[in-house]
Amino acid sequence: MQLEEFIELALNEDIGDGDHSSLACIPPDTQGKAKLLVKEDGILAGVEIAKAIFKQKDSRLAVEQILHDGDRVKSGDVAFYVSGSSLSILQAERLVLNIMQRMSGIATITHKMVSQLEGLKTKVLDTRKTTPLLRFLEKEAVRIGGGVNHRMGLYDMILLKDNHLDYAGGVKAAIEKTKAYLKKTQKHLKIEVEARDLNELEEILTAGGVDRIMLDNFSFTDLQTAVRQIAGRYETEASGGITLETVRKYGECGVDYVSVGALTHSVKSMDLSLKAC
Repeated sequence: MQLEEFIELALNEDIGDGDHSSLACIPPDTQGKAKLLVKEDGILAGVEIAKAIFKQKDSRLAVEQILHDGDRVKSGDVAFYVSGSSLSILQAERLVLNIMQRMSGIATITHKMVSQLEGLKTKVLDTRKTTPLLRFLEKEAVRIGGGVNHRMGLYDMILLKDNHLDYAGGVKAAIEKTKAYLKKTQKHLKIEVEARDLNELEEILTAGGVDRIMLDNFSFTDLQTAVRQIAGRYETEASGGITLETVRKYGECGVDYVSVGALTHSVKSMDLSLKAC
């Protein structure tokens, strides 16, 4: 339902009262065929979404699928062919490309991050630093690239970050109030708490009763110390400016997860095109 609603809104946004460029020069009964051409090496993502877009735009469009989500691709590859009404193909074209290019870009950088951690237990997490209303697609792209999703939104996990701790009156107060809230509401949500330094980490460990500790902007030395102090009692997550060049160093500190906002907030889209054939 979420995908169908999204596709409907996106097509309406683009087409408005008509695709006048196509209507002006192409007879309505014209039939055509197009191919999705890969123009850059990487990890392909969004093929299943593209198929859903074509189907919703015109159920008579036929897709001949060649490649699949998660496939490693190179420039010159053809992901699929679509045939049917030329007008329908043209009206779905930009939405298909916009989604696939962004999802493939996210999947590609995620795959690179995951590859840097080969041999380590550390997993790559996404964040909520996503495009409004596109989060479900961007997080799917992270999964396709081999990463793991953090919480989807504010509703499915408790994450007490710096502002929560400050507004609540400190680490101990925030954790105690959270436990009381969950008991009162009878909600079963995991609790993660951010530590900004080793002193806050000690406060979290003293309070206890959490599921994961986020170690934010820790130096590698402090991160190693923190992992030793936690000693496997809680899941550990490193965050804060982690890049492709530094991600392995974070993993080597022994954390369970590294969270990388750049997977979605500043990703470069993959170059793809839909060409008549």
